[in-house]
Amino acid sequence: MSPHNDAPSPAGSFTQSFHSLSFRPMASSSLRVSSSNANSIYSDSVLNEFQYSSSYSSTSMDPEDHASRPLTQGVYVPTLCFFDPVTEDLDTATIASHAVRLAKAGVTGLTTQGSNGEAVHLTHSERQTVTSTTRSALTGAGFPNLPILVGCGAQSVRETVQFCREAYAAGGDYALVLPPSYYAPLFSPSSASIFEFFNSVADQSPIPLVIYNYPGAVSGMDLSSDVIIQLAAHPNIVGVKLTCGNTGKLNRIVAATKSAKPQSYNTPPFLVLGGSADFTLQSLVGGGHGILAGLANIAPKSCIELIRLYKAGKVAEAQAMQEIVARGDWAAIQGGIVSTKAGMESWLGYGGFARSPLPRPTSDESSKWKEGFRELVALEKSL
Repeated sequence: MSPHNDAPSPAGSFTQSFHSLSFRPMASSSLRVSSSNANSIYSDSVLNEFQYSSSYSSTSMDPEDHASRPLTQGVYVPTLCFFDPVTEDLDTATIASHAVRLAKAGVTGLTTQGSNGEAVHLTHSERQTVTSTTRSALTGAGFPNLPILVGCGAQSVRETVQFCREAYAAGGDYALVLPPSYYAPLFSPSSASIFEFFNSVADQSPIPLVIYNYPGAVSGMDLSSDVIIQLAAHPNIVGVKLTCGNTGKLNRIVAATKSAKPQSYNTPPFLVLGGSADFTLQSLVGGGHGILAGLANIAPKSCIELIRLYKAGKVAEAQAMQEIVARGDWAAIQGGIVSTKAGMESWLGYGGFARSPLPRPTSDESSKWKEGFRELVALEKSL
């Protein structure tokens, strides 16, 4: 993991009055997905439920497609995106079967178009196809209530809102949003441009926002706890993913937002998630509500069991399991999507390759990544 920082917000203040939000359901796109895998466990009637269009049609989605799916404590998985190894077209059959495998393992929710999902390699229409495929697969397999977060970050308010609307139309429940960073040197002082960005998007998005704090993806921009706590006051901003790895920041955010909004059993008023499995236990000790971690693509049961042990008061057992999870996560951190897919291909029989220009691992590299996940996979198979 990179070194982590939590500098205080610059001097000055920024206030934003929140006008009454009016959520107008966006008309859905009709979504048609094609499979490059003839051996899919899903019939065409499940995956081809909708005819795809890159823009919204006048056809409304079924009411159950936007049923209430609250964000509860637990393990969320930023799903990988899968491609045909020759054409690099979307492999919707594997996208679907992978989502169902994770749901059957007992995860709390899924994320499409995250960093692990190669969002930056996808067109707008492909993003909608991935999300709609995931929603259709979950519903068809008996998991209609599993929430889907959708990566919606972009450099402008306008396109970010467009991504949010497309995510809603495709069956997404929440928008995971990175701060813009390309023009960061020109931003107004005291984080004013960041506040304006998130508040403007939240005002216009048909689905609630989850802030994505990942300095490595946004030129080192690291939102402070002060900024995140202030943004949490917006009624349409409901959580944060902290890939920065700063558990002190996590603790401050949890403490400040405990009673910020109405809550029910197991549903925090503001969801605070660790962004990597290698500090799952540390996040829980700090009051965090779980993780949104790429390693759970390979070992969802291990991540779930780690949290269960801690909540059951079996701290020593949780610590021992955290050590295995952290060692496995190191392989994923070092090689990113490339090593994670290589590990899945070696141990699970699917995974494939990332889209170019990301490299395909050599035979020696694949062997290295397979070995890096060996201990973790053994734990996963034992559960």
